[in-house]
Amino acid sequence: MLDTMTWLHEPPSWSVEDGVLRAVTGPRTDFWRETFYGWTTDNGHFFHRPVSGDFTAEVRVSARHTTRFDQAGMMVRADERTWLKTGVELTSGALHVGTVFTRGCSDVSMAPVAGTAAETAVRVSRFGSALTVHCRAGDGPWQLLRLGHLDLPETVDVGVMCCSPEGAGLEATFRDLRIGPPMSRDNLE
Repeated sequence: MLDTMTWLHEPPSWSVEDGVLRAVTGPRTDFWRETFYGWTTDNGHFFHRPVSGDFTAEVRVSARHTTRFDQAGMMVRADERTWLKTGVELTSGALHVGTVFTRGCSDVSMAPVAGTAAETAVRVSRFGSALTVHCRAGDGPWQLLRLGHLDLPETVDVGVMCCSPEGAGLEATFRDLRIGPPMSRDNLE
């Protein structure tokens, strides 16, 4: 699947080998619109492909977080004003899974990463205008983090993202990326 994907804002260094994507972030990169900080930044690294209709996408993420707000995870994007990103982020001195819904302006929610697993899996599912976000540390149980609404067109871009809003050089690894039919609504707990 990785060979069918393209970059929005290609990072300074990246490679794909044996189905694993490795990327190193450029300086002061992010996806954010206005809320609280008062700025709009749309220069993060997003490796994606178009997906039509409902879907479930998931990936295993590991990264060497060193600077506040370093982040690596997934993104669903209609355009620069309508998107979702979720992933592992360094904030308040610890790793969290952050989820941002952007509907003209961004919002964010944070949940601490459970346990000490080297990898965190993130999963996003689309059901029409509803998006769910789940995560799990290592091979632990999936945890529902967010259920929200985005006014999306039939086809959106889906893939992985990484950013370094206050620095550069986050080394992010993405493996086991899958994009396919939506999970059952019965699995949303």
